Amino acid sequence: MRDDLDFSYESRPVRVVFRAGAALSATPGEADRLGLRRVLVVCGTRGAHTARAVADALGPRCVGVHDRARMHVPAEVADAAVRAARAAGADGCVAVGGGSSIGLGKAVALRTGLPLIAVPSTYSGSEMTPVWGLTEHGGKRTGRDARVQPRSVVYDPELTLSLPVPLSVTSGVNALAHAVEALYAPDTSPLVQLMAEDGVRALARALPEVAGEPTSLGARGRALYGAWLCGSCLGATTMGLHHKLCHVLGGTFDLPHAETHTVVLPYALAHNAPAARDAADAVARALGAADAPTALWELAGRLGAPRSLAELGLREADLAVAAAQTAGQAYANPRPVTADGVLALLRAAHEGLPPTAVAR
Repeated sequence: MRDDLDFSYESRPVRVVFRAGAALSATPGEADRLGLRRVLVVCGTRGAHTARAVADALGPRCVGVHDRARMHVPAEVADAAVRAARAAGADGCVAVGGGSSIGLGKAVALRTGLPLIAVPSTYSGSEMTPVWGLTEHGGKRTGRDARVQPRSVVYDPELTLSLPVPLSVTSGVNALAHAVEALYAPDTSPLVQLMAEDGVRALARALPEVAGEPTSLGARGRALYGAWLCGSCLGATTMGLHHKLCHVLGGTFDLPHAETHTVVLPYALAHNAPAARDAADAVARALGAADAPTALWELAGRLGAPRSLAELGLREADLAVAAAQTAGQAYANPRPVTADGVLALLRAAHEGLPPTAVAR
């Protein structure tokens, strides 16, 4: 630990319940603890079966299931969910599913002030943050607001057993990205650094186990634990180049969320590493590797995850537009963000080159 300690850390009021079977056994109690009697369950179509099981467990507390969540939370989707909550006279919201479902629950909480309970079924980590996102007019905007921080988070490894391996992998690397950026954020702290390094270590060990034995409840639980830590890091710190670039790629070009984070992460870290050596060294320690960006890139390859933006459908002609949009936003980053620098990063990521190409 450095001797010149100088930091601030804010603990956020969120209750976590973590155990197998908790989605059905604990969610009703969490609603009762918050005094909720009329909750709307929000989810996407893919996870609607699980969400309806949670709704059944809630019994008369549940006033409906709204299964219209979509990736990147389009504004019109958020508007429809807010109307549904108001029409049902909801006094709370339960989001069941991945980042899209939890993002929609946050949009409802932001607009209505209703307390939110999150029951995540992927490793996105969004449930541990006060960060919201909405997409409209071809762009994604994000912000922070205490109203969207879930009051309770119910982690149930059993919910992730049916998560397909490819999505498990990219969802997990998406969570890793939260921890990596937290290590070089301007408002990082010793506690965040401990959580980030342990979160990276936990996920990097668990994801190969999940890929090798998808029905292992132990491996699923360890991955979910890592996602909890990594999400907590994002909730406590400021986002930098990696997240802003992924928001541009997702919001403007409609690239898939978790897959985009998986591809971009090694290149963003390689770009920032010269100005964030302590952070890169911490990631390398957690991965048991000499070079963190290369180790992240190789991990994705071993797990069969996409490693190029071209695979995700981004055209070469889009690179300059994405670079200009990313450089045109104001945000903290350890290395100055320029259109030329982002374009070099994007070109390497588009081709799927080793991340050492960014450093060169």
